[in-house]
Amino acid sequence: MKLPPDDRELSPCTGYTREHWVAAADGLLDAAWRWASPGKARLDLPGPASANGVRSDGLEGFARTFLAAGFRVAGGGDPRNWLERYAEGLDAGTRTPGRDDAESWPVILGHDVAGQPMVESASVALGLRLTRPWLWDRLDSNTQDRVEAWLRGALRHVPAPNNWYLFPFTVAGFLDDVGRGDAETARARDRALELLEGWYRGDGWYADGDGRAFDYYNGWALHLYPVLDAHLAGKPTHHGDRLREHLQSLRLWFGTDGAPVHFGRSLTYRFAAVSAIGLGAVTGDTPLRPGLSRRLLSGSLKYFLDRGALDDNGILSLGWHGPHAPTTQFYSGPGSPYWASKAFACLLAPEDHPLWTSTEEPDDADTIRAEPAPGFLLQKVDGVVRLHNHGSDHLRPHEAEAADGDDPHYGRFAYSTHTGPTARDNAADNHFAVVIGGVRSVRRRITPLGAGQGDGWGWAASWHRPIFKTAAVPGLRVESVTVVRGRDEVRVHRVLGAPPGAAAEQTGWAADSVLEPLTGWTGQDEVRAPHGTAYAPWVALARLTGPAEGTAVFVAHAVLGAGGAEVTADGTEIRWPDGFTVRIGFDPLEVTAG
Repeated sequence: MKLPPDDRELSPCTGYTREHWVAAADGLLDAAWRWASPGKARLDLPGPASANGVRSDGLEGFARTFLAAGFRVAGGGDPRNWLERYAEGLDAGTRTPGRDDAESWPVILGHDVAGQPMVESASVALGLRLTRPWLWDRLDSNTQDRVEAWLRGALRHVPAPNNWYLFPFTVAGFLDDVGRGDAETARARDRALELLEGWYRGDGWYADGDGRAFDYYNGWALHLYPVLDAHLAGKPTHHGDRLREHLQSLRLWFGTDGAPVHFGRSLTYRFAAVSAIGLGAVTGDTPLRPGLSRRLLSGSLKYFLDRGALDDNGILSLGWHGPHAPTTQFYSGPGSPYWASKAFACLLAPEDHPLWTSTEEPDDADTIRAEPAPGFLLQKVDGVVRLHNHGSDHLRPHEAEAADGDDPHYGRFAYSTHTGPTARDNAADNHFAVVIGGVRSVRRRITPLGAGQGDGWGWAASWHRPIFKTAAVPGLRVESVTVVRGRDEVRVHRVLGAPPGAAAEQTGWAADSVLEPLTGWTGQDEVRAPHGTAYAPWVALARLTGPAEGTAVFVAHAVLGAGGAEVTADGTEIRWPDGFTVRIGFDPLEVTAG
């Protein structure tokens, strides 16, 4: 990828300008198109197939790169003639949908049959809507009819019960925009907006479905599709106000080096994490100054480009920095990382927009922010962000809790911009387990108990039912509170109803860190995770152990990296050397400071 020279006068933090974003879009497209099928309907990128199969993966490569092309062309023309290629692919892919050949696109069915094409239909529709004057309006009527017929499959089948409902919403928005709307498109839009209202939990946060899944899908899907739809239609919407609220929090999810917090699913989409920031700058639905928005946007793009996100072919790999299998999901295929294309929504802001003309602003201040709606506590110190999770579990309401469903990207108590969770088959980092008969519990369904903040400190709390290999233990419950101040984290757990012989374990960060026993712990050692993390090929974890029969309280002091204060505890009364004290009470939960 050939990028222009850095501009340290306009962009003192990253050196990146709008020209860097344009060059990045062209570079990604140029590399991906080397793997196009003869008729240009599929981009069969190198790599192992996803669970959806090679044909679906080829459509995914076409559709997701089309997003990048759409934003690039709509914001600055088409000097590389990208749209000519996509026009050929649209024609070839929709001639005989479902046919087993090198070009035909899979038909769109329900999520429980072969649902991935429904996801990709939204990218195709959005790309067409963004580039309508230069692509759709120039297609012959037969091709337009065939594309519409293929897209309507998204309106006639059942999406997955989460952000997927925004895919037929987006298809319907395009069809309405080109004069092909009807009762079917209206139903798809109404249903998606109705569900979106039910998923809104306040403070800019949507759950990704009826459960408590809060992650980057909030920005790159649940906010992006309705806000961009309204922007392209030129209509005001209350969804923009919610995006504004979300960006107050999202700005704190990135370290000074541009890294997003490594939390949640589909992290191989990488810098898609900043797509909502760019969209907010474009639509005006943002509380952030333009220079800060660009700092966050360019910081994330630069972070991944500098750390090996592109393989030797210039292709976005399945992983984080480079290839990393535990970062991916079963549905991830070679084209999946190109949902990163959503970040190029920022190119809808023209060259003279303040997003590009303002001087970059740093965002280095230490900050603590409680997010009661999702159950998060954000702790940014020395440019590194820690996310303490007391509310997001990615478990649907109807699903049973099972130990084999443990997800390292949700079940741990803490995540950061500088560490990744250990792999499922290794010792778990930042984990509290009840141990019975040598079997460790996992944390599945998380019930938040509250979150709050004061001057320079904050807290968040939750409870969960420890889950073992086959079942839960009757009456067993763990109540947890995280208190943060400066670099310090104090992790408090109360175990209730533990059977005779039960024990407790607490592990620390998967990096150089501190984990000190304060209350309840009797043992201290180290465990190893040979599979490593997305940041390190091999890690060791500090571990605390102690007996947990009946009701027991455990308090530990953790610090990511070096430093921290000499924190002490008398039961659940926690003291800092300067006299600051936090008291935690249970039944009911109460957290006070003085």
